[in-house]
Amino acid sequence: MSDILRIGQVAGLTGCSVESIRHYEKLGLLRPPKRSAQGYRYYDQHSVERIGFIRHGRALGLDLHTIQALLNLADNPDADCTAADDIASHHLEQLEQRIEALQALADELRQLVHQCRGGHTRDCRIIQTLFQPTETTNKTGFRESEFEQGLS
Repeated sequence: MSDILRIGQVAGLTGCSVESIRHYEKLGLLRPPKRSAQGYRYYDQHSVERIGFIRHGRALGLDLHTIQALLNLADNPDADCTAADDIASHHLEQLEQRIEALQALADELRQLVHQCRGGHTRDCRIIQTLFQPTETTNKTGFRESEFEQGLS
């Protein structure tokens, strides 16, 4: 692999879109790339590795602010890693709470499905129940828009 890569090459290597790479630059997650006389961005292996770090963090459900904090720690290799442990532990705790809330929602939906016996929708227990909010409604930790994104 060449030491100098254009943005399209980096996108192909990392599975990250060109737009996302530019966005990461704007946020300061990546160092500004070197530019050619024609204005092309040129990246090095370090940039490819950072994008891999960002994508792995996103796959773990970390937000970009948290990833930035972890990258700042990574940029200081002699620093104490307690902060990284604290960040990961906090994220794990939040994730476990979301899983618990989702499990409660799955249990509620499972009950509704087992109550369904067919017939007319006016007598449908599933539809009737959805008109009555319960204490598990919206306790998943997801914002409503996150659910709606899955519908589009």
